[in-house]
Amino acid sequence: MEKPAEIFDRDAEWDELVRFARMPRTGAALGVVSGRRRQGKTFLLDALVRSGGGFMFTATESSEADALRQYGQALGDHLGEPTPLRFVDWDEAISRTMTLAPQGPLPVVIDEFPFLARVSPALPSIIQRALDPAGQRSNTQVRLLLCGSALSFMGGLLSGTAPLRGRAGLELVVRTLDYRAAARFWDIGDPRTAMLVNAIVGGTPAYRHEFTQDDTPAGPEDFDDWVVRAVLNPARPLFREARYLLAEEPDIRDPALYHSVLAAIADGRTRRGEIANFLGRQPSDLAHPLGVLEDVGLVIREDDAFKNNKGVYRTAEPLLTFYHAVMRPAWGDLERAGRSRQVWPRLQRTFLSKVVGPHFETICRNWARWEADSDILGSYPTRVAAGVVNDPAARTQHEVDVAVFGRDDQGREELLAIGEAKWNETVGLSHLNRLAHIRTLLRGKDGIRAERCRLLLFSGADFAEDLYSRAAAEPGLRLVNLDRLYAAT
Repeated sequence: MEKPAEIFDRDAEWDELVRFARMPRTGAALGVVSGRRRQGKTFLLDALVRSGGGFMFTATESSEADALRQYGQALGDHLGEPTPLRFVDWDEAISRTMTLAPQGPLPVVIDEFPFLARVSPALPSIIQRALDPAGQRSNTQVRLLLCGSALSFMGGLLSGTAPLRGRAGLELVVRTLDYRAAARFWDIGDPRTAMLVNAIVGGTPAYRHEFTQDDTPAGPEDFDDWVVRAVLNPARPLFREARYLLAEEPDIRDPALYHSVLAAIADGRTRRGEIANFLGRQPSDLAHPLGVLEDVGLVIREDDAFKNNKGVYRTAEPLLTFYHAVMRPAWGDLERAGRSRQVWPRLQRTFLSKVVGPHFETICRNWARWEADSDILGSYPTRVAAGVVNDPAARTQHEVDVAVFGRDDQGREELLAIGEAKWNETVGLSHLNRLAHIRTLLRGKDGIRAERCRLLLFSGADFAEDLYSRAAAEPGLRLVNLDRLYAAT
């Protein structure tokens, strides 16, 4: 079962699916595949089924009776029956499904499983009973894969006292492509262009093919034209995609409230109190909507690097940030065909400050956590975050874009490095001096071991000449540009 050539990357995901589908054991086995929409889950599973000669059913929003009719039709077609199979209930349908593999492992996929389970709440229990060796009516080797995009629902399938708890032999999350893989996927060789595109569409594969019809910026000089013709064009699907992302989530009952929360985060109000002030509400009122947005994978909460009881909220989907920071305030103008080219120039400053800048900082943190080697950091990083450092003498606070922590030989946490990230300005000695001052403050702070703390300066533009000479002379100082961020490991 070789991975089809049309599947980009996803080597680890494909290997896990193949391992599960070919698992040499008697009896049925259960796997759960989840991930946000547009990540290629169905594409992967369809390729698996075609390679392994299995059966795949993709559910739709329908009543239980209609879903059973559709399932019987699909299963009958798979078996070559002259007429559709008819099932009285899901107990009968699942029992019939479990007879599909009497002679060897066979992948069976039920895609969009939450649609079925919501109208047939007993379905997980029915599947659990069918997986029980005492409940299997034949020597089946079905490898049943349940797939869905409703992250909170799919996570709940295997948690707590859920019927399928402890039954799954595979729990696979299909994540978005990282920024490096996304650059290769979009076939963009220029790091600056790749970063700008990633700040808008992130690593969601569908946004290149289905949503932009393979329209890729030809280079830095083509980026603005690409934004106008592919993103801000009312005739292209990507134009309204951010709105549909919320509408497709069944757990979101009041889209206006959730859009307002996302707008506050895109505006830089990342703490709960700041979001509440932006919305004119009490912080306690936002516990539920923020929790729902976290559950569906659209928002993530990150702890402050230096204060465990403090945290910030960030949008997990770059397209949502771009929509709320750039598109939403100018929606009336952008909806009129042909106006995007006149509107985009006045939106670019906001794009750079509220979209690209924060996104660049996130990429720098990801690089420090997963890509930087021990020669740069001095040790293996165990966590990376942003944080705020108090400066009592100056009666102010300093924001740290990148704080890298590791463990010493005794297992104690230590601060390996702190860093500052600037997207659109030349980084010079003033940035270095500020960072060195923050390091001095941290070394005097109780509970933080920063004796070996190094300094990292990230720039999306360039570094001053005198900074290059300082970095060459100081082993504890590292300069990281876009070429370094995108360099292959």
